Amino acid sequence: MEVQSKRWRVDVGAPVLANLPLASINLPGGILRKRTDTDELQIRTFFSEGDLLVCEVQALNQDGSCNLHTRSLKYGKLRNGVFMSVKGVGGGGGVVRARRQLFTLDTIHGGGKVGVILGVNGYIWISKHVEVAAADTAITRVEEVVSNTVYSSQNDEISVETRREISRIRGLISLFVENGLRVDEDMVIKGYKEACDVDGVEEESSTFLGGDAGRRVLDMMSVQATERR
Repeated sequence: MEVQSKRWRVDVGAPVLANLPLASINLPGGILRKRTDTDELQIRTFFSEGDLLVCEVQALNQDGSCNLHTRSLKYGKLRNGVFMSVKGVGGGGGVVRARRQLFTLDTIHGGGKVGVILGVNGYIWISKHVEVAAADTAITRVEEVVSNTVYSSQNDEISVETRREISRIRGLISLFVENGLRVDEDMVIKGYKEACDVDGVEEESSTFLGGDAGRRVLDMMSVQATERR
């Protein structure tokens, strides 16, 4: 929302804006590189007003604000996807705190892997999954490779197949929220499987999960839950 001399002010869905200090992000050249006066002058080249990012809450302050950080390969600027905000966070339906808030789905019809971020503030990001680096790359080298692109605002090429599956997952989450159901990794994975099965019996492939299609997905999930009990 705002760029100041040594920090960003970030909307996290709370009454007070959060703080993301320059000292709490990864910088090009590796996470151990010292912050310089040049970094302070070029602060907008890292994050600017209107950017979407995923962070972790580092500390809560007495005025109700919180301090954030992005000192991890899984945090930073968001690209290659779609943002959605849902209400009813918690027990009344919506995003709940779970073992993992960030996870990846293997999708059907050539959609590849899709990443899902379920913010406990009700902010959700669904995107094409991009591999960071080879698994055998040394951790210090991984940090440097990521840092070279982590602040880019340019989306990668996203195939029609991947866009379709992103849309399907978005529709599934909307279906859960509209029906007062919790949204977490377990529900999204199970719901996606049922949504794909429903799509498989249709004459034409569709990601629409309203009306009869949505009811069939919920009915199939309900039957499975009853059988497990």
